[in-house]
Amino acid sequence: MIKILVMDVDGTLTDGKIYCGPHGEIMKAFNVKDGMGIIKVHSKNVIPVIITGRESEILPYRAQELNITETYQGINNKAEKLKELSTHYNCDLSQIAYIGDDENDLDCMKMCGVIGCPADAVDEVIKISDFVSNKNGGEGAVREFIDYLINNNKF
Repeated sequence: MIKILVMDVDGTLTDGKIYCGPHGEIMKAFNVKDGMGIIKVHSKNVIPVIITGRESEILPYRAQELNITETYQGINNKAEKLKELSTHYNCDLSQIAYIGDDENDLDCMKMCGVIGCPADAVDEVIKISDFVSNKNGGEGAVREFIDYLINNNKF
């Protein structure tokens, strides 16, 4: 059974667009359907986790809204962080589900028990995924993955 759900941000929880003003990053768009899916994750006693290579002032606000306490930004080695989480929560890597969209997610994805990605993920990610959403990143792909996990008794 899956105990931890790890999610990438840009291109997965968002559409991958980063809106910048003259003072840097100012806005990203998150899908409310993904948020409702994350609420379902909490109800299944699964720990939602965000691991992202970028840093954003916006992300902690969204994570707090969704009661995601495990949020890691600016992570260059996502696989190492994944191993730390596995050890911290005393769970096997096979008990972790991961959804991501790009090459920097590949190492983590190959380590996890169930792998998902948005429809617009890069080809290398699509090839190794157990679940490919019908939706693009930021358009409900995470919610579809969560529903897939629930409907297939993975939680």
